[in-house]
Order: sequence, then structure tokens, then C-alpha cells
Amino acid sequence: MRLAAIAGILQVFAVALPASADPVEPGPWIAYDPTFTVQERGCGDVADLTFRLTCSTGSGDQRAERRYATYTGGTRQFEGHFKITSMSGTRISLKQTFKTTGPFFMLAVERGGRLYAVHGGTTVATGATIGTSVRVNTVHVVGDTHRTYINGSLRHTVSSPGGDFYDKFGSYRTNSGQGPVTVEWSGIGFWRK
Repeated sequence: MRLAAIAGILQVFAVALPASADPVEPGPWIAYDPTFTVQERGCGDVADLTFRLTCSTGSGDQRAERRYATYTGGTRQFEGHFKITSMSGTRISLKQTFKTTGPFFMLAVERGGRLYAVHGGTTVATGATIGTSVRVNTVHVVGDTHRTYINGSLRHTVSSPGGDFYDKFGSYRTNSGQGPVTVEWSGIGFWRK
């Protein structure tokens, strides 16, 4: 009877986690749940894990995002799955690792599904088309490297300075971009070493 009760409890917890909520690099990793604030500016609209830019303007601060708590030092991993459900705009930032003094790494998408690093323009992956679910993991070793995985494959590495950082995701108009766009995120997870 006790064993059945314990198995039932474990099953409840297993259902609460997304199916692929596993870090992409060897651990040990410790899961944690950082606090966040919602950022809506311009024509940005956030409804739980759905992020919309409703206008087609190519100027101004247009964003719909979650901004997570600042971290300093160590190794941090983010995981999330996004699906673009509509996009007549282009060059929309989806995931950011931000330094408190300014942008550090921004993963954006162009109409047609090319994912790229905003700073430098490097293609990270293709295939982020409307209706396709894409898994994103970032592993940030503060003061060393920042690695981006798409669907479990390492696709981008950049050197990282030291300092204070935070994670953001949603939809954000880049300097050369415009909406409208609707992005649904799911399976959000955070780990640290």
C-alpha cells in the first residue's frame, strides 16, 4: 500500500515536468525556479506563455517578454520550447541572455525560419517555421562561454565575460525587425551548477 502511494506521488511529479526537461550537458545540475517579471512595451502583449507583437511598425520599443532574476557567476542552463503560430513580420528576438550593462546574446528568427545570433548575424539553425516546435537550451559559464543548443544539438558558442546576467524569452522586435508575430513557449526549465 505504501509503495503504491509513493509511486502515485512520483507519477504526479513526473507529469508536471516537460518530457524533455533534461539538461543537454552532463551534470550534476540542480533545478531551480527563478522569479520573473513580465515586460510589455509598445504593441507587445503577454498572456501566460503566449507572446504577441500586434503591430507592423519598424521603430520603437516593441516587446512581449519574461525577464528572469539576475545571476552572478557559476554555470546556468535554460531550456524552453517555442512555436511560432503566426508571423508576417521578421527579425524577432526570441531568447536573450542579457548582461545587466547591455545586450550579450540574442537568438532571433527571420521570416522563413532562419534562427540567427543578432550580434554578428551568424546562422544558428534553420527550420523555425510557423507551427514547428523548436527546443532551445543555453548553457552559460559566466566568465568563460555561452553555448546554444537547438533541438539538442550544439549550434553556437561565444566567449562570455564575467558580470551579472539574466535570461529573457518571448518576442522582441530587433532594430531591423518588425511584427506582427505570435510565439507560444512551453517546457521552461532552469538549472545551475
